Amino acid sequence: MNPMREIRIEKVVLNIGTGEGGDKLAKAENVLKDIAGQKPMRTFAKKSVREWGVKRGNPLGCMVTLRGERAIETLKRLLDGVERHLKKDSFDNNGNFAFGIKEHIDIPGISYDPELGVFGMDVCVTLARPGYRIKRRRRLARPISTTHLITKEEAINFVTEKFGVQVI
Repeated sequence: MNPMREIRIEKVVLNIGTGEGGDKLAKAENVLKDIAGQKPMRTFAKKSVREWGVKRGNPLGCMVTLRGERAIETLKRLLDGVERHLKKDSFDNNGNFAFGIKEHIDIPGISYDPELGVFGMDVCVTLARPGYRIKRRRRLARPISTTHLITKEEAINFVTEKFGVQVI
């Protein structure tokens, strides 16, 4: 097989939206730190919404981006949290996929702590092929050829073969 056609995981992003700052957000950051093994960053409101009591610039959640070997190992544990079942709608036409975990205690190796409580989270996985850097590079950025893009079917095949996931 052509090495330039090989699909790999570029990054895995974990996100917890608490809707408010303070103590609840600090607990969510501790949960993400336990799961990912690295410090999460806070996300802030982009605009004010008076009905919800949200002001622009207030912290609303936290996220962590994983790359390389750590991303693959964490993704295996997260897929066990959803019993290795994903919906076909979870995949987009660019080869990326996302899924949600209702309770973080479903993930193997994470135990319930009454002080922290229970949090749900979103998991977004970006797939790439070698050569995808040309669309993000600073100098001479170019679009990726349509023959080199990852299709939905290729992404589904990659996930089923590499991680043993059943796509429903």
